[in-house]
Amino acid sequence: MAARIINGTAELKALVGEHLGYSEWMEITQERVNQFADATGDHQWIHIDAERAKAESPFGGPIAHGYLTLSLGPVLMPQVVMTTGFRMGVNYGANKVRFMSPVPVGAKLRLGVTLMQVEDIAGGVQVTYGFTFECEGAAKPSCVAEVIFRSYE
Repeated sequence: MAARIINGTAELKALVGEHLGYSEWMEITQERVNQFADATGDHQWIHIDAERAKAESPFGGPIAHGYLTLSLGPVLMPQVVMTTGFRMGVNYGANKVRFMSPVPVGAKLRLGVTLMQVEDIAGGVQVTYGFTFECEGAAKPSCVAEVIFRSYE
């Protein structure tokens, strides 16, 4: 699946409100979860102790960290959309993040992206995207977030 290319501010503004597409599915492995635990220091057993998670957690096995799910945005978003016509861009933050259902280890996750808002700022634009992370076959999204980027011309 080829990413949609959006060139510059005018094209961004023309697409406000539009769903831009979905990424490919990515399998969430125990190795990735363990690496995230090591990077963040969050070694809670529901993430890294598969046997205990199978026996004691309400999820039936280990689950990905919520922030691991959110952190996959920069990996998955370029599969959906890429912007050109700017000299640089930065992550600016998030207005709202909700972790609505677990991401079990072994699940396949994808990202849906909606262009929510484009605002002029000094030297560029601030763009708010709606991110929806979904597990294959799940009844509801795993994570929904309003993520903000700033792109400078």
